[in-house]
Amino acid sequence: MKIITIIGGVAKDSINKKLFELIMPLSPKEFEFDTFGIDSLPFFSQDIERNPPESVVQFKEKIINADGVLFITPEYNRSIPGVLKNAVDWVSRPYLNGALVKKPVAVLGAATGTIGTFGAQNDLRKILSSIGAAVMYQPEIYLHFYACVNDKGELADTTKKMYEKFLNSFREWILKNK
Repeated sequence: MKIITIIGGVAKDSINKKLFELIMPLSPKEFEFDTFGIDSLPFFSQDIERNPPESVVQFKEKIINADGVLFITPEYNRSIPGVLKNAVDWVSRPYLNGALVKKPVAVLGAATGTIGTFGAQNDLRKILSSIGAAVMYQPEIYLHFYACVNDKGELADTTKKMYEKFLNSFREWILKNK
């Protein structure tokens, strides 16, 4: 199963990038991960929508060719980062016929605060649902990153089990929505 992972944090030392690295080994053996750097996308504009830059074309192709899309987002001001919203805007077009329509998607995130990325994940699920993606709503994980990662940079065993359950649920979601 080809899984494209979109990480909404573009900072070099993003904890959401670290989260992705930590959960990859916990995924079902069928998962084959790929990523796309959304910081390479220009700002969405209807002026260039019909003749988009190559980075947009490549991004849409990766989404179209994937069996599922895993979004991992930080939370900025109780919502998703602008760069992630921009990426979603590009692949949502044309409206209700974009690359994410009926595509199985799941949402995760990590933050340094106690409520994890509750606001961002909920907003992203709402946006993805409104553009026709097949959004997996359960299970949900809201991670306070440093409370669940030890001094060696490893996830706690109980946290690993939550992510294994999440990723196996995503596998089942993809199979159900093929």
